[in-house]
Amino acid sequence: MLVLISVFAIFIPALVLPGPDFVAVVRSSMTGGTLAGLKTTVGVSVCLGLYATLSLLGLSAILMEFQWLAWAIRVLGGCYLIYLGIRLVLAKPQELAVDQAQGRAGRSPLIFGFLVTLTNPKAIVLFASVFATSITAQTPAWALVAMVVLVVLSALAWYSLVSLFMSSRLVLSRFSDARHWVERIAGVCFVAIGGRILADSRNPVTV
Repeated sequence: MLVLISVFAIFIPALVLPGPDFVAVVRSSMTGGTLAGLKTTVGVSVCLGLYATLSLLGLSAILMEFQWLAWAIRVLGGCYLIYLGIRLVLAKPQELAVDQAQGRAGRSPLIFGFLVTLTNPKAIVLFASVFATSITAQTPAWALVAMVVLVVLSALAWYSLVSLFMSSRLVLSRFSDARHWVERIAGVCFVAIGGRILADSRNPVTV
């Protein structure tokens, strides 16, 4: 229990702080509606669960042993976020009524959320440094399973709240004319985050 408490005392603040995942959920919710936002939430949560599982299976040891792999992951992730950001910035404006937004799923929002998280090196480093180094050979199997389950449930709960709020009728009605600017702002955020990741890619992975 102490291991779980100590790990999630770090994970929960990191989850709540805005990052690529947060931007992805907000963007999908405000431009595609509730269904798109919730599907993006599922994609983000599943990928976070995948990273949690990999970290417990020895991801940190692999990244520390093969620093070139950690560098490649961060470079590819940073480049993908920049590419995604440029596409959003250059996207053409499209009108979308509030009623349409409430029921629209968008273009593969689940895959969108999964890929944004998959190419977020900060998520990899977080799980590799915090989760993997918090367990020992004596850590029971139930605690390992609980870590992964709690990661997924925490992400689902937080981003579902974000999605439901940002896709609510009140928010959409106030920002219906600014949909294109939401896309652009999200694009700028992705470019900035991707650039920061590329700048940090030269730093070695440590635990």
